Amino acid sequence: MMHLMINTSLMVPIYEQIVDQVKVLIRRGELKENDVLPSVRSLSRELKISALTVKKAYDALEAEGYTATVHGKGTYVTAVNPSLLLEEQRKELEADLELAVQKGRRYGISKEEMRSLFEFILED
Repeated sequence: MMHLMINTSLMVPIYEQIVDQVKVLIRRGELKENDVLPSVRSLSRELKISALTVKKAYDALEAEGYTATVHGKGTYVTAVNPSLLLEEQRKELEADLELAVQKGRRYGISKEEMRSLFEFILED
């Protein structure tokens, strides 16, 4: 059973939340090669969201090579190297943090203030 949490108050689209959480489950080894994901309909019912949103997430996972869909059988986790997945996620986070630092500089916020903000956010 795959337990996902959707947060509608986030500015992150729901399908991206699904993609990110499935990747974390794969990286942690909770989802392994050849594990089957819930059907689009069952996951949409469980999360109380549109089946089209789940389909979009599954399509994105397949496009990135994390899953493969066999028509009539389901969507399966493909062979994924957890270390490479973690490195990819770190690169994405680094790029996001770089954008935040650039924005802080444009706003004239000092390094110390940015560090304090970062520490404050981490405590949440």
